Amino acid sequence: MTRKHHKEQEEIPETINTEAAETAAEETAAEIPAATEADMEAEIAARDAEIQKLREEVMRRAAEFENFRKQKEREAAQSGVRMLENTVRDLLPLIDDLKRLMSHIPAEMQEMAEAKPFIEGVELIRKNFMSLLENKGVKEIEAKGKVLDVNFHEAITQIDAPGAEPDTIVEEYQTGYTLGDRVIRHAKVIVAR
Repeated sequence: MTRKHHKEQEEIPETINTEAAETAAEETAAEIPAATEADMEAEIAARDAEIQKLREEVMRRAAEFENFRKQKEREAAQSGVRMLENTVRDLLPLIDDLKRLMSHIPAEMQEMAEAKPFIEGVELIRKNFMSLLENKGVKEIEAKGKVLDVNFHEAITQIDAPGAEPDTIVEEYQTGYTLGDRVIRHAKVIVAR
C-alpha cells in the first residue's frame, strides 16, 4: 500500500465517525418527547421562582441590617447626649456656687487691692466654665422680667409686686439651663400675683 492510499483509508473512518455522531445527536433530539420539554420549562420556571424568592429574602435581610445599623447609630448618639446631659446636670451646683460667690462679695472687699486678683480669678473661672458649657450647647434660661412659662420656669412662690403684671417673674432664685432644645433644669423663680 502506498502512503496516499493509506491516508485515504484513515480519512474514511473519521468521516464515518463524525457523520454517525451527528446522526445520533439528531435522532436523540428528535426522540425528546414534547412532555420532556414541558418538564424542562416547568423546572426552569420553578428555578426562576426560587431565584426570585431568594432575591427577595436577600433584599429583606439587607433592609433589616440597614434598619439595625441606623438604630444602633441613633442609640449611640442618644447615649452620648444622655451622658453629656448627666455630666452637665452634675456640674450645675458648681456653677451656682461660683455665681453665688460672685454676687455675695462684700463691697469693701471688692475695693481692696489685695482681694482684687482673687475676685478676678474666680470671675475668670466662672466665665471659662460657662464658655465651655455654651460650646457644648448649654444655655441659661432667661427668667427675670419674663412671663412665667412652665416649660422653662418653676414658680416656688408668689409675692405682691407693685407695678408688675400678674405671672411675671420678679426674681430668679435658681438659674435654669437648656441643652439644645431640652431643659436640663427649670429656673426656680418668684412670680408676681
